[in-house]
Amino acid sequence: MDIKETVRQFITKNFYVPDPSVLTDDVSFLDKGIIDSTSVLELTTFLEQEFGIQIADDELVPENLDSLANVKAFVQRKKG
Repeated sequence: MDIKETVRQFITKNFYVPDPSVLTDDVSFLDKGIIDSTSVLELTTFLEQEFGIQIADDELVPENLDSLANVKAFVQRKKG
């Protein structure tokens, strides 16, 4: 399973996503109310454990974590 699908499954299982079909690659998790500040920490912990990466506090920004596409690109950069 690829990064996006792994993260999509985590989000739909652990957060309130009333209509999973809206969870397209580029939809903003924050704009759709799918995640909040606490959820970002849960997502970060999941990413660190699932993909064996370390995420610094200054990396907790929407450019890295606010959509499936952003998360995939971020994880790929971190895994190098």
